[in-house]
Amino acid sequence: MKIKTILVSQPAPTDEKSPYHELAKKFALKIDFRPFIKVEAVPAQDFRQERVNVLDHTAIVLTSRNAVDHFFRMCKELRLTVPESMKYFCVSESVAYYVQKYIVYRKRKVFIGKQTFGDLMDVIKKHKDEKFLVPCSDIQKGEIPELLDKANVQYTNAVFYRTVASDLSDIKDLKYDMLVFFSPGGIESLKKNFPKFKQNGVFIAAFGPTTSKAVRDNGFRLDLEAPLPEAPSMTGAIELFIKREAKKK
Repeated sequence: MKIKTILVSQPAPTDEKSPYHELAKKFALKIDFRPFIKVEAVPAQDFRQERVNVLDHTAIVLTSRNAVDHFFRMCKELRLTVPESMKYFCVSESVAYYVQKYIVYRKRKVFIGKQTFGDLMDVIKKHKDEKFLVPCSDIQKGEIPELLDKANVQYTNAVFYRTVASDLSDIKDLKYDMLVFFSPGGIESLKKNFPKFKQNGVFIAAFGPTTSKAVRDNGFRLDLEAPLPEAPSMTGAIELFIKREAKKK
């Protein structure tokens, strides 16, 4: 089967030089983008029921831009003044850079991991005396509390936002050769929005082990699991897959 159409369950890239545009051009593909999930804020009233006192903590662990936005949103809704002494542990440089939207960078202490949460743990372990607050969604990655527990640091997980299925009712059917997913929530959204969906000849690609597991657990056939050793990006993995399929008779 030749792949001609792909639906990526994420927002369309804003960069004209996006690898997806290059991929579409190279193989004459029609690639559509549509987020299968969206983030909703947890209201301050609901958050209070968690009985988490933000100011009891001396450090905030930020794993994404969503975590940054919703931490500061919640502080505003709760009318909390975050002290100058608060420390921020960011999973990557891009997240640390984004924090500048809310704080004066030079006045705060910001610690940065290389890219993964495992990398950030190397930094966190050097500050074991801190009391960490981890703003997260309702479907937090399991490795985060596991690694924090293993390091024996004081921390509190608190749900600041929720990940829910997008309304995809305007899509009449999924007549694509390949569907691409990046989170278990995307698979749940597929099931919710298209309960009669039959995979048949549709290829399903998933990024990361948790998304891949969700594909299999929901009874679908996983055709492409990224990243690959020779292709660390989803676009690179799709390119290899297309070339392999083209060789089949």
